[in-house]
Amino acid sequence: MKFIHPHRGFTLLELLIVVAIIGLLMSLLVPGISGAREQAKTVTCSTNLRQLSLANQFYADENHEQLCPAAPQYLANLRRWHGTRDDIDKPFDPRRGPLSPYLSDDGLIRKCPSFQVDLDYYADNPNIAFELNTGGYGYNNEFVGRQIIKDLEDQYQLITDEIGQWAHRIGRPDETLMFSDSAFASEKLIEYSFAEPRFWALYPAYRIDPSIHFRHRKQCNIVWCDGHLDRQERSFSWSSGYFPLGPASVNIGWFGDEDSNRFFDLD
Repeated sequence: MKFIHPHRGFTLLELLIVVAIIGLLMSLLVPGISGAREQAKTVTCSTNLRQLSLANQFYADENHEQLCPAAPQYLANLRRWHGTRDDIDKPFDPRRGPLSPYLSDDGLIRKCPSFQVDLDYYADNPNIAFELNTGGYGYNNEFVGRQIIKDLEDQYQLITDEIGQWAHRIGRPDETLMFSDSAFASEKLIEYSFAEPRFWALYPAYRIDPSIHFRHRKQCNIVWCDGHLDRQERSFSWSSGYFPLGPASVNIGWFGDEDSNRFFDLD
C-alpha cells in the first residue's frame, strides 16, 4: 500500500527567513532605485541650466555682446530675466521674459524636478508669488546681469541695470557663475531669481543672505559664463537673522573655500 504524504507547508521559522531575505533584498534595491531617480532629476536640471545658458548666449549674439539684464529698473520691480509684469501686485508673465524667444516653443523656463515648494504658502503670500516661474534657478545679477565697472579706486560702480554685462568684460568666464540652482529661506523655502555672491558688489563690506540651493544630494548645479556645467558642494552658509528660516537648514549657502566673490565677479 502506497502512502501519499500531504504537501508540507512552510514552518514559521522558514517563513521568517524568507521574509527576512525579501526585506534584505528590498533594502539593497530601494536605495538604488531612489538614487537612479534622483540622478535622473539632476540630469534634467543640468539640461535646463544649459538651455538658460544657451538662451543667454543667443541673446548676447543679437544684442552687441550684452548679456541679458537680470532686473532692469530694479526698484520699479516690473521686469526680471524670468518675466515681465504690468502691475507690482501681479505675478510676472514668464512668456514676456527677455530670454523667452530663445527657449523652447512655449518660451517657458523648465522647472528643476528636485525643487519642491509649498504652493499653499504662495497662495497665502502673493507678495512673494512672483518668484514662481524661475524654474528654481538664479542668475548672477550682481556682476553679470547688469553693467558695473571698477573705478580708479578699484571699487565697483553701477553704470546701468537696463542691460547686462558685456561678455568681453568677464575676465574668467570659466570661473564666473551665470546661473545656478537657487532658492531663498524666508518663512518657507521659496523660489528666488538671483544667485547671490558672498558680498554685495557695490558694498563689499556687507554680506548677503545666500540663495544657492544645494538640493541634489547636497550639491548644486552651476552653469558658468563659458557654457560649461558642473556641480559643487556647500562649504559655507550664513544668515542675517532677518528671516526666520535658517539657510543652512534647507541646504542654502555658498561653495568654494575662499570667502570672497571670486566665482561671481569679473576679474
